[in-house]
Amino acid sequence: MAIVEVDEESFQQEMNKAFAKENVLILKFGSEYCESCHALECELEEIDEELDNVSVLAIDTDESPEIAEKYNVYALPTMVIYGDRESIIYNESGVILAQDIEQVIKNKER
Repeated sequence: MAIVEVDEESFQQEMNKAFAKENVLILKFGSEYCESCHALECELEEIDEELDNVSVLAIDTDESPEIAEKYNVYALPTMVIYGDRESIIYNESGVILAQDIEQVIKNKER
């Protein structure tokens, strides 16, 4: 599954789709002008290719500030990982390597 760009109108619908068919949902908060955000996106593309049970939604904080505010995003990039609809298992800012993201997801499955 590809990384899906969402905005305030499509966010909830895409979240519901992801939870309906996936075990893990990753929210990537970034900006078009943020170099680190592009680096994190490369790592998430690798995760997307390697793992079948993951959906990735990308939120541009400039275009969707209400979503960023809801998740208390104050630094870019920020990644939030839901283990399921009710539980966030990871919420950190900065670039995280694909292998480390994969480890967070595998630890959730134990």
